[in-house]
Amino acid sequence: MKVLCYGMQKSEIPIFERVNQNYKFDLTFTNELLSKDNVNKVKGYDALILFVNCDANAENLKKIKQLGVKYIVTRTAGFNHIDLDVAKELNYVIGRVPKYSPTAVASLAFAGGLNLLRRTAYIYEQTRLGNFKIDSNMFAKETKNCTIGILGSGKIGYETAKMWKALDANVIAYDPFPNDAAKSILTYTTFDEVISKSDLISLHMPYFKGENDNVINDAVIKKMKKDAILVNAARSELVSLPAIIKNIKANHLGGYVTDVFPHEPEIIAHDFKNKFPSHLKEIKELMDLYPKTLVSPHVAYFTDEAIKNMSEVSFENLKQLATTKTCDNRIN
Repeated sequence: MKVLCYGMQKSEIPIFERVNQNYKFDLTFTNELLSKDNVNKVKGYDALILFVNCDANAENLKKIKQLGVKYIVTRTAGFNHIDLDVAKELNYVIGRVPKYSPTAVASLAFAGGLNLLRRTAYIYEQTRLGNFKIDSNMFAKETKNCTIGILGSGKIGYETAKMWKALDANVIAYDPFPNDAAKSILTYTTFDEVISKSDLISLHMPYFKGENDNVINDAVIKKMKKDAILVNAARSELVSLPAIIKNIKANHLGGYVTDVFPHEPEIIAHDFKNKFPSHLKEIKELMDLYPKTLVSPHVAYFTDEAIKNMSEVSFENLKQLATTKTCDNRIN
């Protein structure tokens, strides 16, 4: 089977090749993401492994079908980059990777949050600029004196909570479906209490279009402690970016750490050299609030263990699709 793998980094390829020894697929790797501009390149391939921000819209899916691709899987947990209704019409069963190393995402969320809480971004930036004076912006509250709020205590939220608990923080959480394993390290409470009592809030809830858009909005942020920090390693749609910017500028929100943001398909894999297109000015405005904001390019997945998990499950999905026309991890 000839397989085209999208969004591949050089460091990922050896892992995919090593796992493929058990499957013997004919793999081609590209750093590109599927788009209307490169969809014709799928000709001659039997299968595609998509990645986040690949544009598997109706038009592209129809073209893919016309060009003879038999199988499509995505090496992501999320699947809002795929038009599932059209995929079904075209008789594509789409497989995904429902979970991969939760510590990959949790560790980035924790590292970013601790960075802002301990003021290290500001401290190191000042000394990098040659300023060795100590000022009040370097003053930090120790984690053992902090309350950390977790919104969404599934596998990733649970791993994040464990990291904060290891530093003796008081960890509280809101989740409509409590995780029994998490109860030994955190206390479940209401959404409003997590918002109002936390020194840092780490967001790990799933996004449901039309249901929890902008769950963190201006009114919610105003209920947070002054100088509280928000970490988003979930989905950009959960947070109102204008509200974040407004409340940081007003010195109410202490900081924002995010690995996700609006307009990702237009931003990921591009180097703007700080010259952002005019319609992306909101992203630039957020980044200009550094060191109160830390923005990473949707890279929380990027660890050896997570990539191994992605390749294993993606290859197994393709094997099952080829032999049974379905797979355990189908999403449509």
